[in-house]
Amino acid sequence: MDESTELRLSAAEPERFAAIFDAHFAEIHRYVASRLGLSAAEDVVADTFLTAFRNRSRYDAARSSARTWLYGIATNLISMQRRAEMRALRAMGRQPPDLTVEGPENRVVTSVTAQELQPAIAQAISSLNDGDRDVLLLVALAELSHEEIAAALGIPYGTVGSRLNRARKKVRAALGDTNPMHDAQPGSSERTPGRG
Repeated sequence: MDESTELRLSAAEPERFAAIFDAHFAEIHRYVASRLGLSAAEDVVADTFLTAFRNRSRYDAARSSARTWLYGIATNLISMQRRAEMRALRAMGRQPPDLTVEGPENRVVTSVTAQELQPAIAQAISSLNDGDRDVLLLVALAELSHEEIAAALGIPYGTVGSRLNRARKKVRAALGDTNPMHDAQPGSSERTPGRG
């Protein structure tokens, strides 16, 4: 049975919502933990599914899949925890490059580029406006498509592209307008021939 049907039927049979929970809990938990850390993730993920359960009669299958609907709810709840995320990103931005910082910010930055660039990337991510940061991290952490992000955040498709473009430009500028994935050595100003 598809998720739209499960959600519709769960209005009369609440136990059916368990199928939605079982299908998406681990993925939503990974995303929230990547943004806020394990301790905060438990509460935010619980609130995400509680909010979804309470609002299941308002779910619009034409607007999004259950997955993107849940990402939208989680992202909205994360916005309430932004101060903690921002403090952690700023703290990481002040750390020397060779210091290993535990927490979700370290995982975000490590997945983006080399460890030497973590402070610069953390600073750049923390300086993004909320909308740009949400889009960038939904791409980087949740691997959502532009269409899924638009549905999750309730914004136009074109807005996703412009926010992602702005976020990428700001992060790239923080790295000296280089792309560390194409540099000969991380942090090097020399470019690999034919790339850049």
